[in-house]
Formats: sequence, structure tokens, C-alpha cells
Amino acid sequence: MIRRIDLRGTGSNGHDVLPRAELDVEAAIELVRPLCDDVRTRGSAAVRELTRRLDGVDVPQPRVPARHLSDALAALQPEVRAALEEAVRRTRLVHRAQRRTDHTVTVAEGATVTERWVPVSRVGLYVPGGLTVYPSSVIMNVVPAQEAGVGSLAVASPPQRDTGLPHPVVLAACALLGVEEVYAVGGAQAIAMFAYGTEDCPRADLVTGPGNVYVAAAKRLLKGVIGIDSEAGPTEIGILADDSASPVHLAADLISQAEHDPRASCLLVTDSPALLDGVDDQLHRQIEVTKHRERVETALTSQSALVLVDGPEQGLAVVNEWAAEHLEILTRDADTVAEGVTSAGAVFVGPHSPVSLGDYLAGSNHVLPTGGTARHSSGLSVQSFLRGIHVVKYDRDALAAVADHIDALGSAEDLLAHVNAVRVRVPR
Repeated sequence: MIRRIDLRGTGSNGHDVLPRAELDVEAAIELVRPLCDDVRTRGSAAVRELTRRLDGVDVPQPRVPARHLSDALAALQPEVRAALEEAVRRTRLVHRAQRRTDHTVTVAEGATVTERWVPVSRVGLYVPGGLTVYPSSVIMNVVPAQEAGVGSLAVASPPQRDTGLPHPVVLAACALLGVEEVYAVGGAQAIAMFAYGTEDCPRADLVTGPGNVYVAAAKRLLKGVIGIDSEAGPTEIGILADDSASPVHLAADLISQAEHDPRASCLLVTDSPALLDGVDDQLHRQIEVTKHRERVETALTSQSALVLVDGPEQGLAVVNEWAAEHLEILTRDADTVAEGVTSAGAVFVGPHSPVSLGDYLAGSNHVLPTGGTARHSSGLSVQSFLRGIHVVKYDRDALAAVADHIDALGSAEDLLAHVNAVRVRVPR
């Protein structure tokens, strides 16, 4: 079912052969461009019409009335509420530690540069609602924004056909976190609503959160009009393992990620042929009883692989090249091996740290870079919602001390007005 790739004896990091789902954002841009232009021109009327046409739901007022939020929280099953509360607690602990403080550097006597960290004023948080429901994504978006000090938070999530509202567990999670501004809007029109603003929803400075290819396309199209976190693509898991790992655990972890999306990518890298055989056997056994079998089989067959390498060094090279959204290290001395990871959205170390833990209750953030972008990008954090501003303060003597250097550099760049702006203050 799942393909095998043998890199032994090649010295290769697998760059040309490792599978990954394609995300044709450029093609999707041409589909979402007229939708976004319509929202920019006609505002709420366009949002309503697009929601009716694309989602099959008529939502006269996209903003969810407050009573629906409180009702959803009141109706939440006690065990689900307890789990959400513990997830919030752990996520807040981790993200509170990411806060930055202002710092002043004295460059010379009378010369200081202060770096101030200022939160964006307003954020639109997108929570998907396609194949499944993601109250956990509410937590992962809202908590770091709150810890950064963002003053205005709005959540958008697609309406359900039967109610015209976002999923009740999403509403409950918003209520639990104190978010009062929630919109029953999904897809590209939600991103455009945040970017341009409408009669119902003031424009935002930044939009965050995962979504489908049309959400990613709208983000790319509107980047600059609004700040974005990333263009999240299909989810993925990489696993680096040796013969000390359990085939039962590995198969379960691959299946757990594949059930997200038929376009999910799953990669197991090992130097043990026996382990690959064991995982292959376990995949067949466990897929027989998994709930979302068709979705899982499509993901594992289409853009996933079991990769055989010569040893740990080549294995690390392969997983660093693939730059997985989630990377598990299931080897002997896993802590040391994990130190060699340079490209991954999040790293899960040892047999008791599965990706599922990170999806819900590890305290880490699960909004992570996909499609190999972990080579240059990070997951969502408090820092995503902050801007660093340098505040420069020099007295006259400090300016005079560098005036000759500014003369030299301004003249070298033929920008003599720059030189003059200093010399009118401190003449030669």
C-alpha cells in the first residue's frame, strides 16, 4: 500500500524522491481573486452571497450572537470542557514564557537604542471546519494572541448547514477563552472580510490560522493588505526511528496524521528493514479498524513513504531536507539525535511524545509550517503577534561623535542631504 524508497548506498538526502502533497496556491488564486474583490467592493452583502453559494448556508448576520456562545459553553460535555480547560492552561504556560520585554542598549555615552515590543491592534483568527472540527485550533490561535497583549480578537469559522453557526464546540472554546466576536464565515471570503473590513466586521491587521488551499490562496493574494502567519498546506508527519521503536506505535502515529486529510503526507525514515516490514504489517492491521479508513488509505498511498537509509547520519539528513511539520524521534538516545534536527515545525522526542499530544495538550502550538517551509519559518507563537520597534535617542555630543562617519558614508552613497541633516545640527 505505502511505497518504499531505498536510499542506502546513495548518500542522498532524498531531495528528488521524497513525496509530499502538492498545494497549487497559484491556480487557486485566480479562483479566489474575484471573491476577494467582491468582498472589498460590496462588503457584508458579498460575504453573505458567497457563503450561500459556496457553503450552502444563508447567514443574514455573519456575527454570532453572544447567546449562542454562552449556550454552546453551557451545553458542552463536562469531560470535553475539562480537556479544553487543561489544554488552555498548558498552552498559556508555554506561551506566557515567550513574552519579550523592552530592552535598552547604550551604544555610546549619550546614545541609546531601545527595542520595544508592541502587539498588533487587531487580529482575525481563522478556524477551519471542513472534514473535521478544530476547537484545539481556537486555543492555539487565541492563547498566544492574548499573551502577546492583542486588544481586539475576532474568530471566523465556517457555518454548519443545519444551524448557520460555526460548530458548537468551536463556539464553546471561544466562550471559554473570553472571545466575544465570532463570525460564521469560512474560506477565502473570511480572509477578505478580515483584510478589507465590512459593515459587520472591522478590518484586522493580521490573520492567522490554518485552512484549505483557498484560504492559503486568499492569504497569499491579500498579503500586504493584511499580515499573515503562513500559507498552511496539508498536514504532515515525519518519523526518524531505529530498531528500538515499536512498529505498533509507528503505524498508529502514521495513521493518526493521515486521518486529518486525504492529502496528508507521512514519512517514516529508518535504517532497519525489519522495522519497515513490521510497520507495513501493522498499517494493514490497524487500517482495517480505523474510523476514517478511506481517507487514511488515500493519504498513505498517494504522498507517503517508508524510507530506508544507511544509518542515523543519513536519516537526519533526510528528515532535515524534508522539513516536516511534525517530526518524531523514536531512536536510542533520542535526545541527542533530536539535537541534530535543524528543520521541523515541532519535534516530538521519545516513545511517549506522539504528535497527537502536540495537537491537544503538550502546551506547544500546533499551527506549524508545512510543505518544507520549516526550513525557514516557525510555528505560531506570541512573537507572531508582536512587532519590534527601535527607539533611537542621541544627545548632541553623541551625534557629533559620529558626524564624520556619516559624512563619509553619505558622500560614498551620494546622498549629501543626509549629510546636511546631521551638519545643520553639529556643524563642522
